[in-house]
Amino acid sequence: MITYISKRLLGLIPVFFGITVISFFVIHLAPGKPTDIQTTLNPKVSYEARLRLEKLYGLDKPIHVQYLAWVKRFVMLDFGRSFLDDRPVSAKIAERLPITILINVSSLLLILIIGIPIGVLSAVKRGSILDRLTTISVFIGFSTPEFWLALLLMSLFGITLGWLPISGIKSLDFEYLTLPGKIIDVARHIILPVSIAAFGSLAGISRYMRSSMIGIIGQDYIRTHRAKGLPEREVIYKHALKNAMLPVITILGLSVPGLIGGSVIFESIFAIPGMGRLFYESVMARDYSTIMGVLSIGALLTLLGNFMADLAYFYADPRIRVSKE
Repeated sequence: MITYISKRLLGLIPVFFGITVISFFVIHLAPGKPTDIQTTLNPKVSYEARLRLEKLYGLDKPIHVQYLAWVKRFVMLDFGRSFLDDRPVSAKIAERLPITILINVSSLLLILIIGIPIGVLSAVKRGSILDRLTTISVFIGFSTPEFWLALLLMSLFGITLGWLPISGIKSLDFEYLTLPGKIIDVARHIILPVSIAAFGSLAGISRYMRSSMIGIIGQDYIRTHRAKGLPEREVIYKHALKNAMLPVITILGLSVPGLIGGSVIFESIFAIPGMGRLFYESVMARDYSTIMGVLSIGALLTLLGNFMADLAYFYADPRIRVSKE
């Protein structure tokens, strides 16, 4: 087990730096530089002053030299300073990261709690009205744009009904609330973003779960358990569900990048000060240091999500444990 985990962790290192290499070179291909906001919009700044500013930030050096300098700082856990406000990038990320993790973890839990039971029920009651209704819901979920659904829900629950707030992560009087009041206030603010983030993936997980369960239910060992007289509930939830979860675990690991990438959309729509909004603002300002910091954290979270999926696969499938021992 320890050997397996060590190999997997070591294998993540070259993948991570490969992602940073591609990201670093791609963001430098975009037109514009971080100094444009400080120089282009100011007619009093001369061309010589612009060159001195680029030299100060190290933007005059070859791109591979800039990347190696970034790697040296990153190894020392230093993401550099933002070109916008000269604040440490690590401090800006530390402010936003917990919010994004809260929303994404809540979305993932919602996907698991709702998607898996729906898929199991659809497989057990294959061809029933419930199965057909869930199939229609899946098609709707796949075809509905997240930004359009977000605007509809904001209009309905935030403006028409007035039940939920439609922007931010906390109310103006947040500091004066009690601890339970603060928890309830944050929960009310993230209901809509979490629902939007989970909506598309929820449809996909339920379909994968249904397809996997249908294949498992038809296996010989399931018929054997039924022939022994075991209760149907025990056959489904004890013997069939565990094996049916194997493909779903893989899909969940692959859904982590989608959740993190999707945060750019709903955090911008709901004005949530998370990593997605920070990334969008940094891209618009060509803030290379912040962009690389956000991309690095996102890549790290994605790789860790896939690593956790591998561990879950390791525990769920005895064949993997036998082959690795």
